[in-house]
Amino acid sequence: MNQHVPVMDGDTLAKRNALVLAGAQALGGASPAIVISLGGIVGSQLVANQAFATVPVSLMQLGLATGVIPAAFLMRRLGRRRGYIVGALIGAVGASVAATGVAERLFWLFCLGTFLCGLYGSYVQSYRFAAADTASEGFRPRAISWVMIGGLAAGVIGPQSVYWTRDLTPAAPFAASFLAQGALALIAIGVVLALRAPPVKEAKSGGGRPLPEIMRQPKFIASVIAALVAYGLMSFVMTAAPLAMVGCGHSVGDAALGIQWHVLAMFAPSFFTGRLIARFGKETITAAGLLLTALAAIVGLSGLSVAHFWIALVLLGIGWNFGFIGATALVTDCYRPEERVKVQAANDFLVFGSVAIASFSSGGLLSAGGWTSVNWLVFPPVAVALALVAWQGLQRRVVA
Repeated sequence: MNQHVPVMDGDTLAKRNALVLAGAQALGGASPAIVISLGGIVGSQLVANQAFATVPVSLMQLGLATGVIPAAFLMRRLGRRRGYIVGALIGAVGASVAATGVAERLFWLFCLGTFLCGLYGSYVQSYRFAAADTASEGFRPRAISWVMIGGLAAGVIGPQSVYWTRDLTPAAPFAASFLAQGALALIAIGVVLALRAPPVKEAKSGGGRPLPEIMRQPKFIASVIAALVAYGLMSFVMTAAPLAMVGCGHSVGDAALGIQWHVLAMFAPSFFTGRLIARFGKETITAAGLLLTALAAIVGLSGLSVAHFWIALVLLGIGWNFGFIGATALVTDCYRPEERVKVQAANDFLVFGSVAIASFSSGGLLSAGGWTSVNWLVFPPVAVALALVAWQGLQRRVVA
């Protein structure tokens, strides 16, 4: 039986930080939503070979993957708050570069801008770990969920920014949307200034286990694979979805709204995901997320109407929420306090590196095999991740 671990009195600071980070997530999380909504569409207008249309979105994911380790060590040196300010400044610069690429119709410059936006994302993604740093074991899943709730606001702010700004620069459609993205990153600086996180430092040399030893733990392997499957497949399908919708005759507005519903579904369950984990266990909720991802693919294979796309994207979002938050909570069981920096960085590098690969392959597979092929490729990774999570759950029960 999974028992609820009581929240400790010391969680006052953890609750405060979680709320601050949720606000920062609402602003910083809007950045990828804007790139995902527009990256493939703008890319298709700037490049002749449509197989490369989703490269800007993929480069955002690559920027996120390559940025996690430098971001972790920068925050170890400067502290989380100063590190997050640096990240937001990178995001503002990246959005400005992307807007310039759109205005000048330079595909490579637009891609550079989205890559820089991905670097900003590597800081935003660590908000969930920052919330866990000061939390007790019992409050940790809820602290992570609280931060992810900020993404619910991001799911509205990002697509609505696109909707209200897309036509402000008629000579360069969507350029204003990326300028709005940069403005949101600058506003986020004012929010993270309120963060009161402890110093991100590891213990003196010899105070923690070597990283390879930690990474060889079966529970680390299972949690990382579950996270990369949950996030990688979400990125894989989501990147292709807007182009697939437009290709099926649906409007850009329908595609943007589909992404909005998807992002809302990604973060809305965070109101109760932490409590579900406390009630049913980390492995159970992670497995439920993987199953919902498979169900999204089944819906995607069932038809090409707007409703089919939107329902598939909503299920995909909920599946990501359960799978990724559950897997993140599992990762926090794998390290000691003095090991957190290197383990968190290694986890995110593996996860987001896989996400980048999935995103890069999405456009080519959509161009070559269509929306049907994209959905069929969801099932094998889900089966592998489910098997590992189920095995880890059985091992935990045997030990208990």
